[in-house]
Amino acid sequence: MLLFEGFSPEVLEPIASQMSLRSHPVNQAILLQNDWGNAVYFILEGWVKIRTHDLEGREITLTILGPGEIFGEMAALDEVPRSTDVMALTATKVSCLSAQHFLAFLASDPQVGIRLAQLMSRRLRQINRRLQLREANSTARVADVLLFLAESRGRVSRAGVEIPNLPHRELSSLSGLARETVTRVLSKLEQEELIQRDRNRDILCIPQMDLLEKLIG
Repeated sequence: MLLFEGFSPEVLEPIASQMSLRSHPVNQAILLQNDWGNAVYFILEGWVKIRTHDLEGREITLTILGPGEIFGEMAALDEVPRSTDVMALTATKVSCLSAQHFLAFLASDPQVGIRLAQLMSRRLRQINRRLQLREANSTARVADVLLFLAESRGRVSRAGVEIPNLPHRELSSLSGLARETVTRVLSKLEQEELIQRDRNRDILCIPQMDLLEKLIG
């Protein structure tokens, strides 16, 4: 867990004993907007998306989180209803901690609060970067989403950086582009060998990150 990295077993064992495990199938809602924030969740396996809707009811994916990451912390900190939905993109396992125990853990060590602030700041920077590119061309916007996934969810291999091969509708929601446009841009990037698709393992590989970054400008 990213929040717990660097802490001793003596510090973590009490908090681990207060957690419960939950499993969620693909496309199941884990949290719903306007639910009260009575728990915080840590992803053990799988991928989730944080989403909201615009005034016309269209889905907007704010970010995608994977193993080791946390969600539900904002409502627990504010003691207000949740502001977004959290949906399982894949079969997902999470560890659940009550808001009361989570807040007690934060108060137990200043380093825990600092670590949480760092994680939340990184997430906010990633969202801000994508918003700044909303007026860029479609290639730049798709490239930015792929780089976002690589930087935050990527796994380095001999072939490059591997990321989950998300459905085009999810990449569409992340980039703010039509699904057909996303499909066209991905095909172009594959033809130019800027990405490689491994359909057997359901991943995308980025051979050279710097070449993809040049598309953003």
